[in-house]
Amino acid sequence: MRKTTAIFLVIALMAGLALPAYAVNRTELDSAINKTSAFILNTVKNPQVDPVGGEWAIIGLARSGYAVPDSYYEKYYSTVEKHLKERDGILHTRRLTDYSRVILSLTAAGFDPRDVAGYDLTLPLGDFDKIIWQGINGPVYALIALDSLNYPIPVNKGAETQATRELYIAEILRRQTPDGGWNLTAGAAGTVGVDEKGDPDLTGMALQALSKYQDKADVKAATDRALAFISKIQDEKGGFTGGYSSGSSAVESAVQVLTALCELGIPIGDARFVKNGNTLVDNLLSYANPDGSFRHKHEGGGNNQMSTEQALYGLVAAQRALGGRNSLYRMGDTVKRGAFTPLPAGPGLPGRHNDVSVKPVINPGKSFIDIRSHPNRAAIEALASRGIISGMTETSFSPDETMTRAQFASIATRALGLPDRAASPFTDVPASEWYAAPVAAAYYYEIVSGTSAVLFNPNGTITRQEAAVMAARAAKLAGMDTARTDAETRDTLAKFGDYRTVAAWAQPALAFCYSEKLLDDAEFDIGPEKAILRGEVAEILYRLLYAANLL
Repeated sequence: MRKTTAIFLVIALMAGLALPAYAVNRTELDSAINKTSAFILNTVKNPQVDPVGGEWAIIGLARSGYAVPDSYYEKYYSTVEKHLKERDGILHTRRLTDYSRVILSLTAAGFDPRDVAGYDLTLPLGDFDKIIWQGINGPVYALIALDSLNYPIPVNKGAETQATRELYIAEILRRQTPDGGWNLTAGAAGTVGVDEKGDPDLTGMALQALSKYQDKADVKAATDRALAFISKIQDEKGGFTGGYSSGSSAVESAVQVLTALCELGIPIGDARFVKNGNTLVDNLLSYANPDGSFRHKHEGGGNNQMSTEQALYGLVAAQRALGGRNSLYRMGDTVKRGAFTPLPAGPGLPGRHNDVSVKPVINPGKSFIDIRSHPNRAAIEALASRGIISGMTETSFSPDETMTRAQFASIATRALGLPDRAASPFTDVPASEWYAAPVAAAYYYEIVSGTSAVLFNPNGTITRQEAAVMAARAAKLAGMDTARTDAETRDTLAKFGDYRTVAAWAQPALAFCYSEKLLDDAEFDIGPEKAILRGEVAEILYRLLYAANLL
């Protein structure tokens, strides 16, 4: 036994000697950041809404700690306000990474991107289809922006597919190339080709987006493959060829990979990413000019403004990592310079019942073959990933089928994380049935009532007005204010053609559901006695959990 232990110790020591840690010259790094910050302040005197001379300059400066006058950031904020007012709140109709970039810059500078000249810049990030249209960088930067300060994804009423973080993560994972990397177009038309190759730039960006989800097994596996890919393609100078400049090494490739390592918490001196003694910081600095500017490539002279701005935030990412500070894109430590709507301090609302709890993701990426083009897809997948709702089979959800009262009671109690209860007063809910405990819980917490004092009708099809009442009661448990006056109820429901057919006992609940956007108020009729569909139930509960800060 001792001999075996000794052998393992020798092997461990040999492995340690074979994988040395490389130090970064902190003095040189700090000096470079100061020079480049000064250069950018001198060349970008009036930052614009633009990837060059705008957002990346703001992000690098704001996260560097360099002494920048508050007036500089306030000037940029005023420019963003003016830009939005002139364009009716639209930054771009197709290139939605513009929203992500501006969200990041405003957050870094201490401003709230959810209210700029009255516009919520996070709203377009709720449109999954428009975000992914641009390429893999769409979902990548949507996640980076949203996670910079843990912004919730707003419900986007105009979206064909409501975005969720799970959808964005799944899209990024789907588009990983066979070699472990990512590129801009792989998987855009469907399946990723067997001959597709990753590039360092997009691989670095994808890893930055996935960095906060390493607790998910599929994300961790994809990350490990990507890191192996990056280590393999890194050249002897510590940089990369074939990325942004295609066929020639460029500073931007080093920036993206360096930022990814820092976001992942991987030491800059990790031997996997040091070649011939050169770290990524060494490679990045090899593009620097004496005045603090940076070249795009090693060949030739001069400077490149975009390269300089990206080099700054890459150096800042390294500086923050070495100093044990929040990473570049973890912006909870920013100094707030404007009015900032408070973000939820934790899961749930202050007035929620003590037994209400958040359901964690237990089955990431769960989906069904029959919801791929369904309008309720995002809601179904979000609930299914948390075990709140399940399919009719392992692969089929049947979103357009009806739902029973027992099924709704079971899903509603699971959505709120409520514990099962042993018994209910209902004689038609036998203890031997699968739904006995959840129906008992729904009754105990006053989410449901019977069709009489002793009957529940568990297998009866649930109607839209019944579902609204149960949803409103669940919302009240979650801490939402569900009360509506007679006038408010009348004003909310009167615009529907059939509002007079709504049962009196259901009217306040329906008014609540419509006013809080749990139900879609764009429809002409309420259809109170129509059977509600499984996809619609998922949508209601998803929106309820979102509004109650339980997602």
